[in-house]
Amino acid sequence: MRRSLIALCVVLALPFSSSHARTIVHAGHLIDGVSKTARDNVSIIIDKGRFADVVSGTVQPAQGDEVVDLSNQTVMPGFMDMHVHLDHEHSPKSQIEEFTLNPSDNAIRATVYAKRTLLAGFTTVRNVGDDGMTTVSLKKAIASGYIVGPRIYTAGRAISTTGGHGDPTNGWCESLMGDPGPKDGVINGADEARKAVRQRYKEGADLIKITATAGVLSIASSADNAQFTDEELAAIVETAKDYGFTVAAHAHGAEGMLRAVRAGVTSIEHGSYMTPEIMSLMKKKGTVYVPTLLAGYTVVEMAKQPGALPDIVVPKAIRVGAQIEHTFRAALKAGVPIAMGTDTGVSPHGQNAKEFELMVNYGMPAMQAIQSGTIAGAKLLRQEKDLGTVEKGKIADLVAVAGDPIQDIKLLQDVKFVMKDGVVYKLNGAEVIR
Repeated sequence: MRRSLIALCVVLALPFSSSHARTIVHAGHLIDGVSKTARDNVSIIIDKGRFADVVSGTVQPAQGDEVVDLSNQTVMPGFMDMHVHLDHEHSPKSQIEEFTLNPSDNAIRATVYAKRTLLAGFTTVRNVGDDGMTTVSLKKAIASGYIVGPRIYTAGRAISTTGGHGDPTNGWCESLMGDPGPKDGVINGADEARKAVRQRYKEGADLIKITATAGVLSIASSADNAQFTDEELAAIVETAKDYGFTVAAHAHGAEGMLRAVRAGVTSIEHGSYMTPEIMSLMKKKGTVYVPTLLAGYTVVEMAKQPGALPDIVVPKAIRVGAQIEHTFRAALKAGVPIAMGTDTGVSPHGQNAKEFELMVNYGMPAMQAIQSGTIAGAKLLRQEKDLGTVEKGKIADLVAVAGDPIQDIKLLQDVKFVMKDGVVYKLNGAEVIR
């Protein structure tokens, strides 16, 4: 009897052995992020959160496998937005809310915005600037399963100069203005620039964001003046390299943009007044252009609405917003590397896919637009081994739409299916409640 109990205990202690359940997605059409055309009638096999295989035809499930029938839909890699601000959404109240909201208020709102983003089909985002630690914590909470949202790569707080576009006290009254420093993302001189980069590393950021020129929505008269010296930029890029960071540079004006590209930043965000000289240099150095067309479109529309923007911002919004289309067309023609990014937070969260429509309207072929929001984003993040395409071994992120987005790019604004890490979050156009 005693030996039987010992044997039973040994058996119970052994790992339970059974065939592992897989998910098989039957795709009517597949835009895999690699091919120049869509593939028809494809089975995508997902095991342990990754693509185990991608094969032509209809694969029959084994016992225990789960089948997702998307045979009447077009399946694509999960979308990737390379420029978002998940802790914020612009409104006429934005300026006063700087004084009425606590960081915890922004954090709670961010959880709502993150969910909207994922359900819109964006499984990965690059958050380029927040109020400090919000998106670092948001990233951790999503990765740990506490809340639902996209995979986040965050810059934490952006790095600016005194009075620059990212100075958090810009436009405040003198008694509140103070003198923010590197911990707050404000630097003056090369040594403070290095300290700010190291502070972002300490806080858990994944990349560095700088504001190389003035901006549209900051409470200041200029939208495009250069705001860093060559020495400051060199210190940021060199220190970022030491810590394994890429550097995203907000830039509207040509001079500040040129300085940033020469210094070796990884990407130029917005790029409104990009010149042929800058385009040529970006191609030579492999600097990626993140156009944020949706931001330009949105601020122009806001400028038409009385009270939607502060008076000092309105003329900048009209002038710069209209310029972005012309720059995009020129950069596309010149062959500058382009990754999709929206600056969502200026526009409402969850409407990110309108960027695809604007890209196509401004001259980009639909397939290239989709790839700019998938594999191009993965390469910008240096995550192309795991993300950006539907290929064997990669992380299982998928979206699907009804119809052919190559013929009608607007379909990407009505995603019917979303999978991230092999987990289904949206099916038949409805959220899957967990």
